[in-house]
Amino acid sequence: MKYMIFFVYFLIVFEVYARPVSYPGGVTLMQMNDGYFSNLHLHYSPSIKYSIGLKIENNRVEKWTFLGMQYNNLLKRINKKNSQANFYLKSAIGSTHSDEHPFSNHKVPAGFIGFATDWEDRRFFTSYENKYFYSSDIAKYFQQKVRFGIAPYIGDYGDLHTWVMLQIQHTPKLETEEINVTPLLRFFKDVYLVESGVSLDGEIILNAVVRF
Repeated sequence: MKYMIFFVYFLIVFEVYARPVSYPGGVTLMQMNDGYFSNLHLHYSPSIKYSIGLKIENNRVEKWTFLGMQYNNLLKRINKKNSQANFYLKSAIGSTHSDEHPFSNHKVPAGFIGFATDWEDRRFFTSYENKYFYSSDIAKYFQQKVRFGIAPYIGDYGDLHTWVMLQIQHTPKLETEEINVTPLLRFFKDVYLVESGVSLDGEIILNAVVRF
């Protein structure tokens, strides 16, 4: 009975983290910001296997905006006694327009596909994800990032949970630095998650996630 209580607690706590698929019937709002991109993703999960929703991505360096529908698929979940691993396929289709000509009707088809995976227990966290984005003559890029995290204390359900994390991001097609290293803090309580950090190049990361 004690093991079952811990296992249910583990699933509830970690399922609310910034994952692309929620519990059945769950709605998630994700706002992600770094030195290059501002992203807004609102998705609904009909089941634990997939989610579908709206995706808006703005590149402030190259000055373009993508608007489309994103589909996230949980490929596999591995539950152990004290840990969990997840594997996802993420894709989107829509259109992109240049922000340098905001009143222009020039829009081109666009989309992306990517893979994401994570593993965590109550003390340690690691994740990897990549994405290939294509939008004809407006934008093309590949991006990948890896994260490592540690919880300085183990909280109970309902407490404020804190993670100290390190993110390494590689985006070779951007005009600025290809590799970006960012120490950051993650705070999580109930259905709210906030991440904040400053890269070694002085770029700010500010992310927020809310589950409904």
